[in-house]
Amino acid sequence: MSIRQLELFSALPNFTTLSAAAAHLHISESALSQAITGLETAVGEQLCVRRKARGLTLTPAGQQFAKQARQIVSDTHELVLDARRGTELRGPVKLGCYSSFATSVLPELLEGFPKRHPGVHIEVMVGTYEELLAALDAGRLDVVLVYNVNLPVGYRRRKIYATELEAHLPPGHPLSTAATVDLADLVSEPLVLFHATPGTINVADAFTARGLEPRVETRVTETSLVEALVGRGVGYGLLMSRPNALPMSVEGRPVVIRPLDPPATVSHVVGIWPDDMNLTPRASALLDFAVEKLGSYGRADVASDSPPSNEPGATVLS
Repeated sequence: MSIRQLELFSALPNFTTLSAAAAHLHISESALSQAITGLETAVGEQLCVRRKARGLTLTPAGQQFAKQARQIVSDTHELVLDARRGTELRGPVKLGCYSSFATSVLPELLEGFPKRHPGVHIEVMVGTYEELLAALDAGRLDVVLVYNVNLPVGYRRRKIYATELEAHLPPGHPLSTAATVDLADLVSEPLVLFHATPGTINVADAFTARGLEPRVETRVTETSLVEALVGRGVGYGLLMSRPNALPMSVEGRPVVIRPLDPPATVSHVVGIWPDDMNLTPRASALLDFAVEKLGSYGRADVASDSPPSNEPGATVLS
């Protein structure tokens, strides 16, 4: 059993056919098939089902084997990098970021972190919750930045900054001069709903907790479109607070942002990674940098606690 065989097999969960996996791995389909057969012979168990008509399916044993193989390959790469770099961090960090706040978070990280650690290269994936968690579980990402809301079990997490649901109002709205806004005062007005996980759940939970039913005018899947429609007076929006965000739409129209009172959906943006995987020193340093640059944002006094990270050396913000 070789590291190369483990490397090849650890990539299989990302593909539905052997030919697609072989093409991505730059290896012939027959050579990949032989590598799989060699592993199955070594472990004495079938790891995957290969049928031309049905594609490639990993058995339960194969899924577990792929996960463990991925960790072994990662540890081997880290061992080589440790020997080469001395005290300087070198190598890639594969970072995932939830699309709704990516423009408010990634510029700070992509500009500043490489200046501090020039030997580290950040590879970024921006996507939905579903896309990011699938990529994280498949080993294509080291760490993902998401809201600490409705996360499935099986992930360690580290708080980055506090966040809460806020009202986005068109200029001239009767409540635009108030310091805070009560959901009950908006319930009869048209809502431009951010329709994506967990945004839809956040809004539904906020209204349900108050025994209210929103009047949804339209549903959109981009926060920038929510703000654009609010700026044009189509309705109001409810979005999680974000650092480095200006109170205007992409069209340059002003938008009035007000906190909710009583607060609703208060939480954190967190960095998460699988329970059974260890953060690389580079990914850990990137989270340190994110906390340093963004951790003071938000009303931490009202943000609910999230389960602490059990990663050695990780700091959890209160």
